[in-house]
Amino acid sequence: MQDDQLDGHDRRILKVLQRQGRITNQELAEQIGLSPAACWRRVKALEASGVIKRFAALVDPARVGQPLCALVMITLRRHSLDSTTDFEERVTRYPEVLQCYATTGNADFVLRVVIEDMAAYDRFLNEKLFTLPGISQVHSNFVLRAIKDETAIPMP
Repeated sequence: MQDDQLDGHDRRILKVLQRQGRITNQELAEQIGLSPAACWRRVKALEASGVIKRFAALVDPARVGQPLCALVMITLRRHSLDSTTDFEERVTRYPEVLQCYATTGNADFVLRVVIEDMAAYDRFLNEKLFTLPGISQVHSNFVLRAIKDETAIPMP
């Protein structure tokens, strides 16, 4: 299912579910203006098509002992398919890395890392990132505070 295949009901369902992931199907159907059966079928179709990737709880990192957030820019020495694939496979295994993006510009990859403190970040760099082959440069920026931290995709 692609954007041009989503109708108004689908978009309203997505808008509600992004804000209230634990809403019951009955409540969702009432808000959207569909029968519960029709609403359930639409949600299942959105899941099956991959529009809805998964349902998850959003956890406050600081409240679970992970208050330090770093945005890490990584540049590789070479840009071959093997070197980038190897890097991608390895970095996705690190639980501290919440997001990894291949980017254009000054860095080849940008990571979002959450971790306990600066000492733990130093260990992460030395024991994990710096052991990866093919890395040329690593630049870290530390988040002072979140100004906007949304997860919902806008639904026109």
